[in-house]
Amino acid sequence: MRIEKISGTIGARITGLNLADRLSDAALAAICQALDDTGVLFFPGQPMLTAEEHLRLTAQFGAVETPPYVTKQSEHPQVLIVEFAAAKGSGTDVWHQDGTHMPQPPRGTLLQAHILPSIGGDTCFSSTHAAYEALSPPMREMLDGLTALHSADAMLASARPRNQYDPDKVSPKPPVSHPVVTQSPVTGRRRLFVNSLYTYRIEGMSEPESAALLAMLFEHIKSPEFQLRYSWSPGDIAFWDNHAVQHYAVADYTERRRMQRVTLLGERPLGVG
Repeated sequence: MRIEKISGTIGARITGLNLADRLSDAALAAICQALDDTGVLFFPGQPMLTAEEHLRLTAQFGAVETPPYVTKQSEHPQVLIVEFAAAKGSGTDVWHQDGTHMPQPPRGTLLQAHILPSIGGDTCFSSTHAAYEALSPPMREMLDGLTALHSADAMLASARPRNQYDPDKVSPKPPVSHPVVTQSPVTGRRRLFVNSLYTYRIEGMSEPESAALLAMLFEHIKSPEFQLRYSWSPGDIAFWDNHAVQHYAVADYTERRRMQRVTLLGERPLGVG
């Protein structure tokens, strides 16, 4: 197994493993360490996993989540098919972390490319650790004590015209409060935990104050210094820490793009202080 970092702040490439096989304890430990260190891992040229193989792989890293709302699944409710012929406006073409409107957002995601357009369809990833650490000390000190509200209402409303979700499974839910800054339960490293898809209000602030601060943070996370852009090949697998990384699916294609995804059951984000 070979692990090599692919940017200064985020991401590593791992080769020499067949993820359709059961991983050894040593390989599992090395992968988890690399994920803690870099936020997102890429395994190029993997065999196309069946739904059962994908589930078995993910379960080696923890309990598997059953995604809420979705209508397009494989024969297994825990295996999600993400498929678009044109992704503009799909809700994936904004910087986000998955499921932060839930009390326990997914811990991580393993995504495999099955069918790709001839041109385009990349995914960008950004380190929320690096984004937090690049802020000034006074800004970090202020953010450390704040909480923010997250909701899926706006995202679900925009998706309904495309029949992306089953309306019988979608009902209004109260917003969820999370710390604006969380920390890794493994390393203690701090990271931003707000995103433009789900976070809509910082608690304890006026509307103009909250809007201005969130707009600054949403723009800050886009800085090239914190991110990488990954160009997929069929079979490639990405594994990212959903609490430490935001992602953005680039909607620059008009051909079929089919990805298979399994997520790890999450935990309540750990605040600081």
